[in-house]
Formats: sequence, structure tokens, C-alpha cells
Amino acid sequence: MNKNRLEAFSDGVLAIIITIMILEIKVPEDNSFESLKPLIPVVLSFVLSFVYVGIYWNNHHQMFQVVKKVSGSILWSNLFLLFWLSLIPFATSWIGSQNFAAVPMCVYGYLLLMCAISYTLLQNKIIKLEDKDSTLYKAVENDKKGKISLACYISAIPLAFVSPWISGLLYIAVALIWVIPDSRIEKQINKN
Repeated sequence: MNKNRLEAFSDGVLAIIITIMILEIKVPEDNSFESLKPLIPVVLSFVLSFVYVGIYWNNHHQMFQVVKKVSGSILWSNLFLLFWLSLIPFATSWIGSQNFAAVPMCVYGYLLLMCAISYTLLQNKIIKLEDKDSTLYKAVENDKKGKISLACYISAIPLAFVSPWISGLLYIAVALIWVIPDSRIEKQINKN
């Protein structure tokens, strides 16, 4: 099965996710700088989520550069990832509208955790189809960044009830870890 349709569909879904997020930012009815103040949490939540969606888009693109073929299980795994990513606008709106309160921050962390797990599942399905000699396996076999990310999400979820700001800092830390494009796949391509 050709991978081009999967990539095009995924790109379209991610573009819609970003569009939905920006539409959640409502224009103030007043024309003063003071009227922008209540939007600060909404804009900050949008920026963080925009970065996360961008990270997933970038890494998804990198990963599919080396994929030769896709199977039905890869298609379903990709849809599973897109399902969790499609919930980001909801969680983004909730944390922004509730000024980063504990329960919304906990739910946001759970959503980020499920995105990470579903991305890993997709990656593993691709490796299973292409075997352990594949470029992808060689690039991600020692996935420290992925393990650190999962540990941060798992910690941040209950920590939201101690301090939502601690959770927020962990979410930002994970984003900073991944914001520089992952070069492991490119390095493997250049070795071949």
C-alpha cells in the first residue's frame, strides 16, 4: 500500500486541528489593550499546543520519509494518533479558559501522554512491518527523548493537583526537548 495518501490525510487533519485552535481565540469587543488581558491564558495555551502539533507534524513527516510501505494496522495506528491529536483543541481551549486550573491541566497532560503513546505505537507498527534492519528502527532503537517525555507526562498528571504550574513547566520542558527537529532519522539516512 502506498504511503502518500496516509501522509496527505494526516497533513490535512493536522492543518484542521491548528485552524480549530486559532478559531477558539475570540476577538475582544473593546478596542483597548486592557481588553486583551483576559486573552493571555488563551493565547499562551494556543502557543503551547501549536508547538506540540508542529512537533508531531514534523516528526510524523520525518518518520514517513523512511517508510517504504504501509499496512492496514499502520493506517489504524495513524488514525489512533490523529484521534488523540484532534482532542488538542478541546484541551487547549479548556486550560486557557480556566486559567490553567488543576483538572484541565491534568486532562491536558493525559491527552499529551496518549498522543505520545499512540505515536510510539505507530512507530512500532512501522518497525514491525519493515523489520529491525529498517532505517527507522536504527534511528529510534535507543529512544531517550521518548522515555523522558513519557516520564514527564506521567509525573505532570498528578502534579497538576499539587501545582498546575509544575505541570505546565513539565509540558513546556517536553516541548523544548522536541522543538529542535529530531535528527536521528536524517543521520540514519545519511549513513546509508
